[in-house]
Amino acid sequence: MRTNYNYHYLLILSLLGKSVFGFCTNIRNRKQSTSSSPALISNYIPLCRTELHAFTHDQELAFWMTSFSTSHIGMSAIRGKIINVFGQLALNSSLVDRGVKLPSYWPGDSFGKDELFPDVDSAGRQLYRAFYTMVSFVTLGASLSSYLAVQETNVISLSETEFLICSVIAALSGAFSLSSLVNASPLSLVPSFQYLDVNDDVADPGVTIAGIKRNDALKFEPRGLTRITRHPLILPVVPWGVATSYLAGGRTSDFLIFGGLSLYAILGCFCQDLRVVREEGTVGTVFEPSLITISTKLNDFYTQTSFVPFGALSDGRQSWVSLWKEFPYIPFIAGIPFATLIEKAGLQSLHRL
Repeated sequence: MRTNYNYHYLLILSLLGKSVFGFCTNIRNRKQSTSSSPALISNYIPLCRTELHAFTHDQELAFWMTSFSTSHIGMSAIRGKIINVFGQLALNSSLVDRGVKLPSYWPGDSFGKDELFPDVDSAGRQLYRAFYTMVSFVTLGASLSSYLAVQETNVISLSETEFLICSVIAALSGAFSLSSLVNASPLSLVPSFQYLDVNDDVADPGVTIAGIKRNDALKFEPRGLTRITRHPLILPVVPWGVATSYLAGGRTSDFLIFGGLSLYAILGCFCQDLRVVREEGTVGTVFEPSLITISTKLNDFYTQTSFVPFGALSDGRQSWVSLWKEFPYIPFIAGIPFATLIEKAGLQSLHRL
């Protein structure tokens, strides 16, 4: 059965409409029952802050986390169409091929180049990524705002052993995701680089001042972390989110925001796999659509890797010996204290706020 993304959007719009309607209704009621005397104005503002909410803070948090998840999954599902719209918009606005160069250290590739809006397709992708980032900022920012507004103090007290287990899970999960930045999958937007030989033409597009060239085609070959799972960046969010839910206090709001990110990671990766299997659209790194070999390489990558961690290793599609040789030990080990520091600083900041 195909995923009906339109249903999710209609649900979000209906909830948003209900929220706006409730907001406006409460404003109207307050204005009708409040005197215009200046002495009452100061009392009106704090009352608005508590009485104008259509939902509780937990319900608002659930709404914004749902908005974040469905908007991202939906936007990814129709990414090609959105890119085309943005590309035509840039073309009609005379923004394409204006010769605006990006910094010399910009990790451009031979297709996307190191220019701003070099062609219609590249302009569409660049605008899409900007819009995608903006939606992330708005929905996650609103989620964080609702999370911080929760006044619940009934937290779960963890024993020393439970606290240690959750901390280790969060640290290892974070280190795994950080390590994927140097061992990327073709399903992610994280670029892959190669060091140029002295005989290479350093004038090629995408070469940085350090002699490093972006080459996303390298990601099609399962290596290191992608032998474990084809989603090494996102799937570690699942154990991290569950562990952090407890470390943050185990309140309903903690499970909504951190557990919600875990659920989003599973659904997002699963829907991404479905789009590849059904050939419904592009995923991850954007390669030139006209190259049939790209689709073939991506399908080969899927047959050689697994969604479930260690699945391809368990059934023999991947080699344990190769994993042992290729695992990014240094980034992973270095990532453990870094992830621990981020986790601790993040939780302390949330508690202070």
